[in-house]
Amino acid sequence: MKTFIYTLIAIAIGLIIFNITLLDFNNLFEGDSLIALIGIIASLCAVCILIIFKKAKQIEEKTRN
Repeated sequence: MKTFIYTLIAIAIGLIIFNITLLDFNNLFEGDSLIALIGIIASLCAVCILIIFKKAKQIEEKTRN
């Protein structure tokens, strides 16, 4: 499970980097730039949720012992 979470985090970070390359800073809220911006925000949310899930699993393991 640990490697799966790290793999998903790496994929989300890869998507963030990919979407940053699609941004057009002159027209940030138009066309493909808006879609890339939404993708960046969604990937950041995914990373946050995965980190919270990882921490929750660590707390669960500590309380079992």
